Amino acid sequence: MNDVDPSILESAADPSDALSLTASRLLHAVRQDQPLIQCLTNSVVTNYTANVLLAAGASPAMTDISGEAGPFARIASGLLVNLGTPTPEQRLAMREAVAARRAVGGRWVLDPVAVGALPVRTALAADLLEYGPTVIRGNASEIRALAGQSGGGRGVDSTDATADAVPAAIDLATRTGGAVAVSGAVDEIVGAVPSDQPVASGQAASGGLEHYRNHHDAALLTRVTGGGCALGAVIAAFLAVGPDESPAVCAALATGYYTLAARQATEISTGPGSFAVALLDRLAAISPGEFAADTGISAADRAPSSATGSDAAGDAAGLARSSR
Repeated sequence: MNDVDPSILESAADPSDALSLTASRLLHAVRQDQPLIQCLTNSVVTNYTANVLLAAGASPAMTDISGEAGPFARIASGLLVNLGTPTPEQRLAMREAVAARRAVGGRWVLDPVAVGALPVRTALAADLLEYGPTVIRGNASEIRALAGQSGGGRGVDSTDATADAVPAAIDLATRTGGAVAVSGAVDEIVGAVPSDQPVASGQAASGGLEHYRNHHDAALLTRVTGGGCALGAVIAAFLAVGPDESPAVCAALATGYYTLAARQATEISTGPGSFAVALLDRLAAISPGEFAADTGISAADRAPSSATGSDAAGDAAGLARSSR
Protein backbone atom coordinates (compact mmCIF):
# COMPACT_ATOMS: atom_id res chain seq x y z
CA MET A 1 0.00 0.00 0.00
CA ASN A 2 1.25 3.50 -0.74
CA ASP A 3 2.44 5.75 2.06
CA VAL A 4 0.01 8.34 3.34
CA ASP A 5 0.73 12.04 3.66
CA PRO A 6 0.66 12.76 7.41
CA SER A 7 -1.51 15.80 6.73
CA ILE A 8 -4.53 13.59 6.04
CA LEU A 9 -4.39 12.44 9.66
CA GLU A 10 -4.54 15.92 11.13
CA SER A 11 -8.17 15.60 12.20
CA ALA A 12 -7.78 12.15 13.77
CA ALA A 13 -8.95 12.09 17.37
CA ASP A 14 -6.07 9.85 18.42
CA PRO A 15 -3.42 9.46 15.71
CA SER A 16 -1.62 6.85 17.82
CA ASP A 17 -4.59 4.50 17.63
CA ALA A 18 -3.73 1.67 15.24
CA LEU A 19 -7.27 1.19 13.97
CA SER A 20 -7.68 4.90 13.17
CA LEU A 21 -4.38 4.97 11.32
CA THR A 22 -5.36 1.89 9.35
CA ALA A 23 -8.72 3.48 8.53
CA SER A 24 -7.06 6.54 7.03
CA ARG A 25 -4.53 4.48 5.08
CA LEU A 26 -7.17 2.21 3.57
CA LEU A 27 -9.48 5.02 2.47
CA HIS A 28 -6.53 6.95 1.06
CA ALA A 29 -5.43 3.85 -0.86
CA VAL A 30 -8.91 3.30 -2.34
CA ARG A 31 -8.90 6.89 -3.62
CA GLN A 32 -5.34 6.70 -4.93
CA ASP A 33 -5.22 3.16 -6.36
CA GLN A 34 -8.81 3.02 -7.67
CA PRO A 35 -9.05 -0.78 -7.32
CA LEU A 36 -10.98 -2.60 -10.05
CA ILE A 37 -13.84 -4.42 -8.34
CA GLN A 38 -15.70 -7.10 -10.27
CA CYS A 39 -19.31 -7.40 -9.14
CA LEU A 40 -21.50 -10.39 -9.86
CA THR A 41 -24.49 -8.90 -8.16
CA ASN A 42 -28.24 -8.84 -8.48
CA SER A 43 -30.12 -7.00 -11.19
CA VAL A 44 -31.99 -4.82 -8.71
CA VAL A 45 -28.86 -3.15 -7.30
CA THR A 46 -26.32 -3.19 -10.14
CA ASN A 47 -26.48 0.53 -10.95
CA TYR A 48 -26.43 1.70 -7.35
CA THR A 49 -23.56 -0.63 -6.44
CA ALA A 50 -21.49 0.72 -9.32
CA ASN A 51 -22.20 4.30 -8.25
CA VAL A 52 -21.24 3.53 -4.65
CA LEU A 53 -17.88 2.17 -5.79
CA LEU A 54 -17.27 5.20 -7.98
CA ALA A 55 -18.18 7.55 -5.13
CA ALA A 56 -15.78 5.76 -2.80
CA GLY A 57 -12.99 6.06 -5.35
CA ALA A 58 -12.92 2.51 -6.73
CA SER A 59 -13.62 1.31 -10.28
CA PRO A 60 -16.60 -1.04 -10.83
CA ALA A 61 -16.82 -3.81 -13.42
CA MET A 62 -20.12 -5.68 -13.69
CA THR A 63 -18.68 -8.62 -15.63
CA ASP A 64 -21.06 -11.45 -14.82
CA ILE A 65 -21.51 -13.78 -17.79
CA SER A 66 -20.13 -17.28 -18.18
CA GLY A 67 -16.95 -17.35 -20.23
CA GLU A 68 -15.89 -13.87 -19.12
CA ALA A 69 -16.38 -13.86 -15.35
CA GLY A 70 -13.57 -16.35 -14.72
CA PRO A 71 -10.85 -14.69 -16.82
CA PHE A 72 -11.82 -11.27 -15.47
CA ALA A 73 -11.67 -12.49 -11.86
CA ARG A 74 -8.01 -13.34 -12.40
CA ILE A 75 -7.09 -9.75 -13.21
CA ALA A 76 -9.54 -7.78 -11.05
CA SER A 77 -8.38 -6.16 -7.83
CA GLY A 78 -11.38 -7.54 -5.95
CA LEU A 79 -14.53 -9.59 -6.39
CA LEU A 80 -18.06 -9.42 -4.98
CA VAL A 81 -20.49 -12.32 -5.42
CA ASN A 82 -24.04 -11.36 -4.42
CA LEU A 83 -26.80 -13.97 -4.65
CA GLY A 84 -29.76 -11.59 -4.91
CA THR A 85 -31.05 -12.71 -8.34
CA PRO A 86 -29.12 -15.88 -9.24
CA THR A 87 -30.11 -16.64 -12.83
CA PRO A 88 -28.77 -19.86 -14.41
CA GLU A 89 -26.26 -17.82 -16.43
CA GLN A 90 -25.09 -15.93 -13.38
CA ARG A 91 -24.77 -19.08 -11.29
CA LEU A 92 -22.33 -20.49 -13.85
CA ALA A 93 -20.44 -17.21 -13.91
CA MET A 94 -20.21 -17.11 -10.13
CA ARG A 95 -18.69 -20.58 -9.96
CA GLU A 96 -16.19 -19.63 -12.68
CA ALA A 97 -15.24 -16.40 -10.93
CA VAL A 98 -14.63 -17.83 -7.47
CA ALA A 99 -12.66 -20.77 -8.89
CA ALA A 100 -10.46 -18.36 -10.83
CA ARG A 101 -10.11 -16.11 -7.82
CA ARG A 102 -8.96 -18.97 -5.64
CA ALA A 103 -6.50 -20.11 -8.32
CA VAL A 104 -4.69 -16.76 -8.15
CA GLY A 105 -5.00 -16.42 -4.37
CA GLY A 106 -7.27 -13.40 -4.65
CA ARG A 107 -9.59 -12.08 -1.99
CA TRP A 108 -13.34 -12.05 -2.54
CA VAL A 109 -16.63 -11.29 -0.80
CA LEU A 110 -19.77 -13.45 -0.62
CA ASP A 111 -23.16 -11.86 0.09
CA PRO A 112 -25.63 -14.75 0.64
CA VAL A 113 -28.83 -12.80 0.00
CA ALA A 114 -31.95 -14.64 1.27
CA VAL A 115 -30.02 -17.86 1.87
CA GLY A 116 -32.04 -20.27 3.97
CA ALA A 117 -35.33 -18.83 2.78
CA LEU A 118 -35.06 -19.99 -0.85
CA PRO A 119 -33.68 -23.33 -2.11
CA VAL A 120 -31.69 -22.53 -5.28
CA ARG A 121 -29.52 -19.84 -3.73
CA THR A 122 -29.10 -21.85 -0.54
CA ALA A 123 -27.55 -24.72 -2.50
CA LEU A 124 -25.44 -22.28 -4.52
CA ALA A 125 -24.15 -20.59 -1.36
CA ALA A 126 -23.11 -23.96 0.06
CA ASP A 127 -21.12 -24.66 -3.12
CA LEU A 128 -19.45 -21.24 -3.13
CA LEU A 129 -18.55 -21.57 0.53
CA GLU A 130 -16.17 -24.38 -0.43
CA TYR A 131 -14.07 -21.83 -2.34
CA GLY A 132 -13.22 -19.98 0.86
CA PRO A 133 -14.66 -16.46 0.69
CA THR A 134 -12.39 -13.92 2.35
CA VAL A 135 -15.38 -12.10 3.82
CA ILE A 136 -19.01 -13.13 4.11
CA ARG A 137 -21.43 -10.23 4.56
CA GLY A 138 -25.08 -10.68 5.35
CA ASN A 139 -27.84 -10.01 7.82
CA ALA A 140 -28.23 -12.11 10.93
CA SER A 141 -30.74 -14.56 9.46
CA GLU A 142 -28.60 -15.13 6.35
CA ILE A 143 -25.47 -15.76 8.39
CA ARG A 144 -27.24 -18.18 10.72
CA ALA A 145 -28.76 -20.05 7.78
CA LEU A 146 -25.44 -20.27 5.95
CA ALA A 147 -23.89 -21.80 9.06
CA GLY A 148 -26.75 -24.30 9.31
CA GLN A 149 -28.10 -22.82 12.53
CA SER A 150 -31.53 -21.68 11.27
CA GLY A 151 -33.87 -21.84 8.30
CA GLY A 152 -33.33 -18.23 7.19
CA GLY A 153 -35.30 -15.01 7.53
CA ARG A 154 -38.14 -13.41 5.58
CA GLY A 155 -36.55 -13.22 2.15
CA VAL A 156 -33.95 -10.44 2.23
CA ASP A 157 -35.20 -9.26 5.64
CA SER A 158 -33.63 -10.51 8.84
CA THR A 159 -35.74 -11.94 11.64
CA ASP A 160 -32.76 -12.30 14.00
CA ALA A 161 -30.70 -9.81 15.98
CA THR A 162 -27.04 -9.40 14.98
CA ALA A 163 -25.83 -10.49 18.42
CA ASP A 164 -27.71 -13.77 18.00
CA ALA A 165 -25.72 -14.49 14.84
CA VAL A 166 -22.28 -14.11 16.43
CA PRO A 167 -21.96 -17.86 17.18
CA ALA A 168 -22.74 -18.61 13.52
CA ALA A 169 -20.29 -15.92 12.40
CA ILE A 170 -17.51 -17.44 14.50
CA ASP A 171 -18.30 -20.88 13.12
CA LEU A 172 -18.11 -19.64 9.52
CA ALA A 173 -14.95 -17.60 10.14
CA THR A 174 -13.29 -20.62 11.70
CA ARG A 175 -14.28 -22.84 8.77
CA THR A 176 -13.20 -20.42 6.03
CA GLY A 177 -10.24 -18.79 7.74
CA GLY A 178 -11.72 -15.43 6.76
CA ALA A 179 -14.15 -12.95 8.30
CA VAL A 180 -17.91 -12.59 8.65
CA ALA A 181 -19.70 -9.23 8.80
CA VAL A 182 -23.19 -9.40 10.28
CA SER A 183 -25.12 -6.28 9.29
CA GLY A 184 -27.88 -4.81 11.42
CA ALA A 185 -28.62 -2.16 14.03
CA VAL A 186 -25.20 -2.90 15.54
CA ASP A 187 -22.86 -4.53 13.04
CA GLU A 188 -20.79 -7.46 14.33
CA ILE A 189 -17.60 -8.41 12.49
CA VAL A 190 -15.76 -11.59 13.44
CA GLY A 191 -12.62 -12.95 11.80
CA ALA A 192 -9.97 -15.60 12.05
CA VAL A 193 -6.43 -14.35 12.66
CA PRO A 194 -3.83 -16.35 10.67
CA SER A 195 -1.02 -17.79 12.75
CA ASP A 196 1.49 -15.46 11.05
CA GLN A 197 -0.67 -12.33 11.38
CA PRO A 198 0.87 -9.67 13.67
CA VAL A 199 -1.29 -8.82 16.66
CA ALA A 200 -2.80 -5.35 16.29
CA SER A 201 -5.09 -3.16 18.34
CA GLY A 202 -8.44 -4.89 18.81
CA GLN A 203 -7.21 -8.33 17.82
CA ALA A 204 -7.19 -11.48 19.89
CA ALA A 205 -4.06 -13.57 20.27
CA SER A 206 -2.35 -14.61 17.03
CA GLY A 207 -4.00 -17.67 15.56
CA GLY A 208 -7.31 -16.93 17.28
CA LEU A 209 -10.30 -14.73 16.53
CA GLU A 210 -10.93 -11.00 16.41
CA HIS A 211 -14.26 -9.29 16.95
CA TYR A 212 -15.30 -5.72 16.13
CA ARG A 213 -18.53 -3.75 16.41
CA ASN A 214 -19.76 -0.82 14.37
CA HIS A 215 -21.84 1.77 16.21
CA HIS A 216 -22.83 4.21 13.45
CA ASP A 217 -26.61 4.59 13.21
CA ALA A 218 -27.61 4.17 9.55
CA ALA A 219 -31.29 3.23 9.72
CA LEU A 220 -32.21 4.73 6.34
CA LEU A 221 -30.02 2.18 4.56
CA THR A 222 -32.88 -0.30 4.91
CA ARG A 223 -35.21 2.06 3.00
CA VAL A 224 -33.12 2.13 -0.19
CA THR A 225 -32.74 -0.79 -2.59
CA GLY A 226 -29.09 -1.74 -2.69
CA GLY A 227 -28.27 0.01 0.58
CA GLY A 228 -27.03 -3.19 2.15
CA CYS A 229 -25.79 -4.99 -0.97
CA ALA A 230 -23.48 -2.13 -1.96
CA LEU A 231 -21.59 -2.53 1.32
CA GLY A 232 -20.23 -5.84 0.03
CA ALA A 233 -18.62 -4.00 -2.87
CA VAL A 234 -17.01 -1.46 -0.52
CA ILE A 235 -15.64 -4.32 1.59
CA ALA A 236 -14.14 -5.83 -1.59
CA ALA A 237 -12.45 -2.49 -2.33
CA PHE A 238 -10.95 -2.26 1.16
CA LEU A 239 -9.72 -5.86 0.90
CA ALA A 240 -8.08 -5.01 -2.42
CA VAL A 241 -5.99 -2.15 -1.03
CA GLY A 242 -5.25 -3.75 2.34
CA PRO A 243 -3.46 -7.02 1.54
CA ASP A 244 -1.45 -6.76 4.76
CA GLU A 245 -4.53 -6.21 6.91
CA SER A 246 -6.70 -9.02 8.22
CA PRO A 247 -10.05 -9.63 6.50
CA ALA A 248 -11.88 -8.64 9.69
CA VAL A 249 -10.08 -5.29 9.91
CA CYS A 250 -10.84 -4.52 6.25
CA ALA A 251 -14.49 -5.56 6.63
CA ALA A 252 -14.93 -3.61 9.86
CA LEU A 253 -13.40 -0.42 8.52
CA ALA A 254 -15.30 -0.65 5.23
CA THR A 255 -18.47 -0.98 7.29
CA GLY A 256 -17.48 1.98 9.44
CA TYR A 257 -16.76 4.17 6.42
CA TYR A 258 -19.97 3.21 4.63
CA THR A 259 -22.20 3.73 7.64
CA LEU A 260 -20.48 6.99 8.60
CA ALA A 261 -21.44 8.27 5.15
CA ALA A 262 -24.97 6.90 5.66
CA ARG A 263 -25.28 8.60 9.04
CA GLN A 264 -24.16 11.92 7.59
CA ALA A 265 -26.50 11.48 4.62
CA THR A 266 -29.41 10.84 6.98
CA GLU A 267 -28.76 14.16 8.71
CA ILE A 268 -29.16 16.14 5.48
CA SER A 269 -31.94 14.10 3.86
CA THR A 270 -35.71 14.48 3.93
CA GLY A 271 -36.46 10.85 3.06
CA PRO A 272 -35.22 7.73 1.24
CA GLY A 273 -35.02 9.41 -2.17
CA SER A 274 -32.76 12.27 -1.15
CA PHE A 275 -30.85 9.90 1.14
CA ALA A 276 -29.84 7.63 -1.75
CA VAL A 277 -28.22 10.57 -3.54
CA ALA A 278 -26.76 12.10 -0.39
CA LEU A 279 -25.08 8.80 0.49
CA LEU A 280 -23.11 8.91 -2.76
CA ASP A 281 -22.11 12.51 -2.06
CA ARG A 282 -20.95 11.72 1.47
CA LEU A 283 -18.98 8.65 0.37
CA ALA A 284 -17.06 10.91 -1.98
CA ALA A 285 -16.66 13.76 0.51
CA ILE A 286 -15.38 12.00 3.63
CA SER A 287 -11.63 12.53 3.93
CA PRO A 288 -9.21 9.94 5.34
CA GLY A 289 -8.61 12.19 8.33
CA GLU A 290 -12.32 12.64 9.00
CA PHE A 291 -12.81 8.89 8.82
CA ALA A 292 -9.87 8.26 11.16
CA ALA A 293 -11.49 10.56 13.72
CA ASP A 294 -14.84 8.75 13.60
CA THR A 295 -14.55 5.15 12.41
CA GLY A 296 -17.46 3.95 14.56
CA ILE A 297 -15.51 0.72 15.10
CA SER A 298 -14.51 -0.69 18.47
CA ALA A 299 -12.93 -3.97 19.48
CA ALA A 300 -15.44 -6.25 21.18
CA ASP A 301 -14.60 -8.76 23.90
CA ARG A 302 -11.81 -10.96 22.64
CA ALA A 303 -12.44 -14.59 21.86
CA PRO A 304 -9.77 -17.05 23.05
CA SER A 305 -7.44 -18.43 20.39
CA SER A 306 -8.58 -21.98 21.13
CA ALA A 307 -12.21 -21.25 20.24
CA THR A 308 -13.33 -23.64 17.51
CA GLY A 309 -16.46 -25.58 16.75
CA SER A 310 -18.74 -25.97 19.76
CA ASP A 311 -16.23 -24.14 21.95
CA ALA A 312 -16.42 -21.16 19.61
CA ALA A 313 -20.19 -21.16 19.83
CA GLY A 314 -20.03 -21.09 23.61
CA ASP A 315 -17.53 -18.27 23.64
CA ALA A 316 -19.59 -16.40 21.07
CA ALA A 317 -22.63 -16.63 23.32
CA GLY A 318 -20.69 -14.66 25.90
CA LEU A 319 -19.68 -12.12 23.27
CA ALA A 320 -23.27 -11.80 22.15
CA ARG A 321 -24.52 -11.24 25.70
CA SER A 322 -21.97 -8.47 26.18
CA SER A 323 -23.36 -6.57 23.18
CA ARG A 324 -26.88 -6.32 24.51
